[in-house]
Amino acid sequence: MRFLIADDHEVVRQGLKQTLSDEFPDACFGEASTAAEAFDQALADDWDLIILDVHMPGRAGIETLADLKKARLRAPVLILSMYSEAEYAVRALKAGAVGYINKASVTSELIEAVKKALAGGRYITPALAELIAADIGQNHTSLPHHNLSDREYEVMKLLATGHAVKAIAALLSLSEKTVFTYRTRLLTKLGLEGDVEIARYALRYHLVE
Repeated sequence: MRFLIADDHEVVRQGLKQTLSDEFPDACFGEASTAAEAFDQALADDWDLIILDVHMPGRAGIETLADLKKARLRAPVLILSMYSEAEYAVRALKAGAVGYINKASVTSELIEAVKKALAGGRYITPALAELIAADIGQNHTSLPHHNLSDREYEVMKLLATGHAVKAIAALLSLSEKTVFTYRTRLLTKLGLEGDVEIARYALRYHLVE
């Protein structure tokens, strides 16, 4: 069994490796700490499963997943995140993920999700199933935030939770100029005028907790 673990925090990678090793003693592992490393390694070898973090330096994890799917990646991908399912899970599944795991519950859910993915299925919790149903119901009245790119969506959420541009740049390994560009784009797409309106919009549509 071959697993690729892509997360920018070594302690998280080591924890995932230990959990998987306990269940799959003969497993082999690859590691990536940036989006570029994850992309290159995912295509350079044959993996049984890839675990990809939402936040990766250089490029959003979901954007990286979309790029991998365009490159005809065959290995199933589980998305790992510190954010709740309501914030990213539906986007992850639309991008081609076979499941979404919150880091807070990774110990209890990881093995179940991995076994489901390895068997060719999808790991869908009851809460996520409700989100998918709600998203399908909204398709005929697409909301402005549905038109944001994954990186614009990511920046929008961080702005909505009070992060300054400088902090967002550091968190996402981007320049402040690039973050300002994303901010300008998302404000235009959402028809908003500033960070306070972004926060109100995000709260209105339950995009942040």
